[in-house]
Amino acid sequence: MISAGIDIGSITSKVVILDDGRIYGSKIGFTGYNAERAGSSIYNSLIEELGIKHENVNSIVATGYGRNSVQFADKTYTEILCHAAGAFYNNSDIRTIIDIGGQDSKVISLSADGNVKDFCMNDKCAAGTGRFLEVIARALEIDLENFARLSLQSGKPASISTTCTVFAESEVISLIAKGESRENIIAGIHDSVASRLSSMVYRVGLNPPVMMTGGVAKNSGLVKAIENRLGTGVLVPESAQINGALGAALLAAKQNYRQ
Repeated sequence: MISAGIDIGSITSKVVILDDGRIYGSKIGFTGYNAERAGSSIYNSLIEELGIKHENVNSIVATGYGRNSVQFADKTYTEILCHAAGAFYNNSDIRTIIDIGGQDSKVISLSADGNVKDFCMNDKCAAGTGRFLEVIARALEIDLENFARLSLQSGKPASISTTCTVFAESEVISLIAKGESRENIIAGIHDSVASRLSSMVYRVGLNPPVMMTGGVAKNSGLVKAIENRLGTGVLVPESAQINGALGAALLAAKQNYRQ
């Protein structure tokens, strides 16, 4: 049985194809201003690469902020359910999930059978999200890919008093003017984001093992800052960025919508 999961995020769209519960292929692309076109384009591109015909895909589930724009999906699920399913598939011991998206961040608590026990979500402001880090990177004139490397070279993280995107950017500019190093500023930003996320974790209850998902999970500097705040290790799966789409495909596989 072939199932597909499509995650339409604010910055990137992801698709995962499963064949009998195993990952057969995946793809990531920019969402842009047209979420409907992004979902259709990335899905059609992947099945063409894999040599699969649309009519042979048994079920399709869409998730993400733009999930309702995927008109050809059989069903939609929230990011909470999909990220839980994806993380549990990667490691059934996981009990706490931290997911940082482009415009929101989530902490999910799982039961021993993989069901969602509780969750906490920040979707009202960009603080602590991928967009927040992009704004800071632009102010520092650094690629996001270099954030982790530079922050890990910090001798003393700068003190960042706010996680508000607008005020944090102004604070960073002020630190630059005072001669503070980029390494210390980035480390301070990571610690500020980690502080906000750890508060969300404690709100739902810290229960290791902890897994981090989403594209921001590739930032090892931020992962380390979160580990320091929580006092426990944070696992990052290879499929971190496509975790939502993976979970959607797994939920699709549970039901053959076109039987």
